[in-house]
Amino acid sequence: MKGKPLLLIVDDDPDILRVLRANLELNDFSVITADSCNSMKVVFKEKRPDLIILDLMLPDSDGIEVCKEIRKSHPEIPVIMLTARDKLSDKVIGLESGADDYIVKPFETLELIARIKACLRRTRLAQKEEVLKIGNLIIDRKKREVRKICDKDNSCGRLIELTPKQYDLLVFLAENRDRVITRKELRNHLWEGDKLYSWSRVIDVHIMHLRQKIEDNPAEPEYIITVPGVGYRFRSE
Repeated sequence: MKGKPLLLIVDDDPDILRVLRANLELNDFSVITADSCNSMKVVFKEKRPDLIILDLMLPDSDGIEVCKEIRKSHPEIPVIMLTARDKLSDKVIGLESGADDYIVKPFETLELIARIKACLRRTRLAQKEEVLKIGNLIIDRKKREVRKICDKDNSCGRLIELTPKQYDLLVFLAENRDRVITRKELRNHLWEGDKLYSWSRVIDVHIMHLRQKIEDNPAEPEYIITVPGVGYRFRSE
């Protein structure tokens, strides 16, 4: 990502577009805007943004469906969902559509800026790092190897034997660390089209097996944290 990060704000409220653009540009971001799904597609063809701030309610489309489309065509671009709805169910739906974060109107500009920076930081790390060092784990994506620096038995540099799917699951969680990942998102990313994984319990079993291999105490996990009713979060510290 070179120069100022380019943000695309999609909202049908001209006042919100004006205020957000002014504040974000003052904070060293480049900003382009769209007031509908159709105008967003036009803008998107001209310039590919580094991050999208997407309103849930658009005049010509549902923000949830727009987010799903973005995820299919450009999974590398983070999306922050912007909405007036603050119910837990709405947040879950937003996250399940593939949004990286969710912020409720009205909000403080400083909070939005902090979330934007966090999303961009995770994206840069995921794109650049061949070796991920998280806590006591070292994930070498070039070699497709996972090692434990030192475990409870004081065995340092121990290679952790993972199945290909367990490895892919771990990398996906690690690349999205500190963000809540829903079971549906895991299913769509790793097992899309496999009807067996429409049952969330199967995903939970894979998580359980992965914990048994990377956690010192799987019953009290240090890395893969359960978010009740939603999914999982991979903790980086």
